[in-house]
Amino acid sequence: MIDFLEGVKEWLVGFLGLPALLKLLQTNDYSQFMSWNGISALMGPLIPFLLVFEIIRMAFYRRFKVVDYRISFFSLVINSFIGRIISIGMVSICIGLFGKYAIFKTEITWYWLIYGYVIWELGHFIYHFLAHKVRLFWCLHSTHHAPETMNLSVNFAHFFLEAPYADLIRTTTCILLGVSPALLFLIMFIDGFWGSFIHIGENISKDGRFGFLNKIILTPSHHRVHHAKNALYMDTNFCNLLPIWDHVFKTYQEEDKTIKIEYGITREMKKNSFLDAYFGEIVLLAKDVWRAPGIKNKFLYIFMPPGWSHTKDHKTAKIVRSEYLKNYKTEMANS
Repeated sequence: MIDFLEGVKEWLVGFLGLPALLKLLQTNDYSQFMSWNGISALMGPLIPFLLVFEIIRMAFYRRFKVVDYRISFFSLVINSFIGRIISIGMVSICIGLFGKYAIFKTEITWYWLIYGYVIWELGHFIYHFLAHKVRLFWCLHSTHHAPETMNLSVNFAHFFLEAPYADLIRTTTCILLGVSPALLFLIMFIDGFWGSFIHIGENISKDGRFGFLNKIILTPSHHRVHHAKNALYMDTNFCNLLPIWDHVFKTYQEEDKTIKIEYGITREMKKNSFLDAYFGEIVLLAKDVWRAPGIKNKFLYIFMPPGWSHTKDHKTAKIVRSEYLKNYKTEMANS
């Protein structure tokens, strides 16, 4: 029993991002907080404590619902033991395999950091775009879109194989295009913090635009759009911090405050069901492949976008959004 409680304590301390901070405090050398290790140790607990603050604030205003956190909590538990280890291994493998093929080598300077971040965003865009456009990868990514509310815990709602798949693409892209491992880890730290932060919900920041920053970087407002199932917002804002590739590939979308965001995925789900959120898309894909006539259609169900059908009755996000925009423009022209 004592060992179990000790294990729970260690897990909680780790979840709150405290190990590095506690280790530095034990040295009594507070000058270390001016170093990179010190700064990262201070930033580590920010997201977990913001999540705790969010929950306390919601409870105070009697808006807290346990079901809003169920999918994220169970995903966190599973990924803490499986996904994280596989993901770290994938990054190491990619660096080892592709490092010798890099077109050049970068260093940690301000200008290479800008270059590296643009390349990282390219890798992130590719992974994220494919996660929405290839049904097999959507099965891994849909867990993250399943919650029907937006709060910081959504950051932890991932299928355990998604991180390794994402890191395979992001790491390989960066290494081949010259981003050194040291610079890559710095970028991953920044991206990990911001990628978590943009999941804050209306209970912390109602508007989520952050003033003029909304025109420069991707804010929580942009990411709320990405998590929306409204036709206007489908498959938009794939980047994480710098929206450069969303502008290049025409997937950038501002939030329209006249349109109430509806979170979740478009198919009918079992309400707040972790099992449906985690395995539901995999089960549906397996059924479609099993029932599809011919080998060609079976493969197409796996690699075509979600909503593709061998009957030609396609309901992909691209078609749904295009029809919405066409009808919207017609209505505006007639008004």
